[in-house]
Amino acid sequence: MSSQTITADAAGTWKLGDLPVHRLGYGAMRLTGSAAFHHGAPSDRERSLAVLRKAIDLGVNPIDTAAFYFSSLRSANELINTALGPYPDDLVIVTKVGPYRTYDGEWGTPARPEDLRGHVEENLRQLGRDHLDVVNLRRMPKYDSIAEHFGALAELREAGLIRHLGISGVEPRHLAEAQAIAPVVCVQNRYALDRPDPVTDELLRICGEQGIAFVPFYAVAGESGERGATTAHDEEVRAVARDHGASPAQIRLAWTLHQGPHVLAIPGTGNPEHLAENVAAGAIRLTDEELDRLGAPRQRAGATG
Repeated sequence: MSSQTITADAAGTWKLGDLPVHRLGYGAMRLTGSAAFHHGAPSDRERSLAVLRKAIDLGVNPIDTAAFYFSSLRSANELINTALGPYPDDLVIVTKVGPYRTYDGEWGTPARPEDLRGHVEENLRQLGRDHLDVVNLRRMPKYDSIAEHFGALAELREAGLIRHLGISGVEPRHLAEAQAIAPVVCVQNRYALDRPDPVTDELLRICGEQGIAFVPFYAVAGESGERGATTAHDEEVRAVARDHGASPAQIRLAWTLHQGPHVLAIPGTGNPEHLAENVAAGAIRLTDEELDRLGAPRQRAGATG
């Protein structure tokens, strides 16, 4: 399929609180290098800036980032600030806090509740903003409950530093825990066609019932995770891709968006051509028969898991 004239509005829209966004967004994790974090080689700065500007040209308006998205030479937030500031009025920047990386790139001690103001202020500084549109609390395995951490972010929301709150890497009980403190506009969990996960399936259902955005990460990367897009595509994925004149990655994205009108996708890339292909996936319409074929291996794996 041609991706030359397809923009992000082909995927439809949803709202993060009172902020309308296209359902096909951009994840900044891969912006800083050939692989995320300290893996791979740092990106070409001008190409990274070009990717961000192309995303805006294609109508992408939710951008997912974090202060801990950096490589040895690049910071995702700094690149976003440089490429897009002053920011378009309809751009929604979603950040996340909780995990922490030291200056040498190693993962540090997970944040305590009282540390989160510093995390928020660092994102504000790097992005050149006086408030953050949406902040996700990324649950850290060290803490079983998220109440204290989410409560600290709720206080920053009341203070005007944050507009809306979300949570990431959670179970249904954490969503209920957070909602007892403040409204939740999005849930961001690992979720992919080839990754059966009954707990996250339940979260997807609950979010749909409550009108909360569900935002999968690694939808294209699959088991490759932070190292980039998978090449281990099921034969059904390849067959459906051939039928649509699309790539397997585009079919994975299309399947993701078909999981509900409240589902967003935030594929990341440092390649302008791949960016256009990702955005074009929002125009792919899968039939019920194709969705059944694509989902069959996942259902079988879930039944035997």
